[in-house]
Amino acid sequence: MDIRRRSLLGGGFAAAAATLAGCGKAGGPSWNEPGAVPVADQVSVAPSKTSAAIRPTPAQTRAAAPPPYAARVQNALTKYLKPTSDNPKHPGYAGAVALVMVDGKTTLHTAVGHALRYKAGPVELPAGKRVVMKPDAIFDLASLTKVYTALLVLRLADQGKIDLNAPLRKYLPEFTGTGKGTITIAMLLAHTSALPVGAKVTGLPDNAARWKAVLTTPLVKGGVPGTTFRYSSVGLMLLGRLVEKLTGKSLDKALRDNLLTPLGLKDTGFQPLKWVSDKKRLVATDARSSRGLLRGTVHDDVCNHLGGVAGHAGVFGTAKDVAVIGQLLLNGGTHNGRRLLSADILKTALTNVNKGKKAVDADRPGRSADHGLGFEMNQPWFMGKLAAPTTYGHTGFTGTSLLVSPARKTVVVLLTNRAHPNWSWSNPDTHRVAVHNAIA
Repeated sequence: MDIRRRSLLGGGFAAAAATLAGCGKAGGPSWNEPGAVPVADQVSVAPSKTSAAIRPTPAQTRAAAPPPYAARVQNALTKYLKPTSDNPKHPGYAGAVALVMVDGKTTLHTAVGHALRYKAGPVELPAGKRVVMKPDAIFDLASLTKVYTALLVLRLADQGKIDLNAPLRKYLPEFTGTGKGTITIAMLLAHTSALPVGAKVTGLPDNAARWKAVLTTPLVKGGVPGTTFRYSSVGLMLLGRLVEKLTGKSLDKALRDNLLTPLGLKDTGFQPLKWVSDKKRLVATDARSSRGLLRGTVHDDVCNHLGGVAGHAGVFGTAKDVAVIGQLLLNGGTHNGRRLLSADILKTALTNVNKGKKAVDADRPGRSADHGLGFEMNQPWFMGKLAAPTTYGHTGFTGTSLLVSPARKTVVVLLTNRAHPNWSWSNPDTHRVAVHNAIA
């Protein structure tokens, strides 16, 4: 589970202890069997043994028969709505949305459970006040944000505005500290910068001071840039600042103008409370008393302290919109006939640049360093049986993931609210592997 990683993101074990003090106390809310029914969209899905299926519409009835994995995915999704043998105290999540595209066509788009089930405490809401999960629900994508930031950086490289192999300090001279002069943009994308997972931004007077703390974050003890995979949110925070400097726009506007608008993604962006008209579409995350119920407010503490906009977290979106990102990559950088990224830059980004390097990951001690420029590669810990040397994707702390399998011409998006009401209740990798295995 990512408990240690989230603890470090806040800047120290003392903060982690304070956070955990409100988690999973004995005598907390008990789990009752969910009463929600799965919701299917675009294709009819065979009912699982543990849930009822909504009656297909005439259009769905006329559509092609659902793929053979549809019922298996539905069963896997429904299974984690309650405690399981591998997670006996709590459900895996309150709700989830899964979307599968094969050869550019959506073959499965389904939702189970609830977008909102608890209020702060956490206290289980009465049935009438819960919100059923729907396929168009808008999730806190958490570290999937890193994919969007990476794509913006790759576009800048395509445009000749940056050299991926140049030191970051060439563009951000305020990136100071011992041993940091050799850290390149490519190292930040590949998580080999020797920077720590998180930055200490609490207790500072304003955002200028917080960003200075990010820019001056020291290397991990004994770290040597370029030699070891070590997951670092700090690296993507820095790349977000790089995007802002070179585009002359705040990161939210740079994302909108350079990626979201060209792709027609109207259900994606930072700070969704500013642009989502139907707030019922927002999926809840935390419901502990330390921050209250979070719904439309970023879950990541560092991003929240930075105002909700950062290169490592803060983007919200739907499964359908995330799938467009996957399809853009699968199409070699084109969308609806328009090229947004060159085939050459994507070939570079989707090549394992960490081959043979050591990996340090306390959460997953058996993982490999395999990584492209912005993308996890061949990682069975979340890809399951879909893992392969050419398979790539990313995960998010709130329970989100994107997987692209070029060999299968397949894009898989799994969005769950496993952090609702408490991120310590379950390990999201279990759910990811189950869904990916069901497809494989």
